[in-house]
Amino acid sequence: MKKFLLATALLAIFGISYGQSSLPQGKAQLNAGVGLSGWGIPIYFGIDYSVTKNITIGGELSYRTFHDSWKDNSYNHNIIGVSANANYHFNTVLKIPSKFDLYAGMNVGYYAWTSTAGYDGTNNSGLGLGIQAGGRYFFTKGLGINLEVGGGNAFSGGKIGITVKL
Repeated sequence: MKKFLLATALLAIFGISYGQSSLPQGKAQLNAGVGLSGWGIPIYFGIDYSVTKNITIGGELSYRTFHDSWKDNSYNHNIIGVSANANYHFNTVLKIPSKFDLYAGMNVGYYAWTSTAGYDGTNNSGLGLGIQAGGRYFFTKGLGINLEVGGGNAFSGGKIGITVKL
């Protein structure tokens, strides 16, 4: 057991000393883009804050509108979402250069679904819980592109956008 603990400690020290965090502790970044889902094309805006070298927490606001036909009628729907997320960033562990950022995590949010009058189908308002995995590539020290896939929430499918470090 002592050998295992010593090996684990050495690996952690080695990883921390040679890895590079894409977002230093105490810093934030803004994200914006479009999503993929079966319910229209959502737009989103979010912020991530680095609480440790490898962990960020954040929030996101999303909006989408779409049109469908059901029971020989046409309806318009709007979905507004507010969510929180937490991600673990693998740059240190995998020794990835800081121009890349690979992460995975969980999110929880509330999604308010409104439809035009007369719609008697399912209203999917409520709490959403999901997981995500994604990556970023930074063209400069402060501007990058992001791609994320996930499931279990209003963005089941994924999203693509830009990231700006503050």
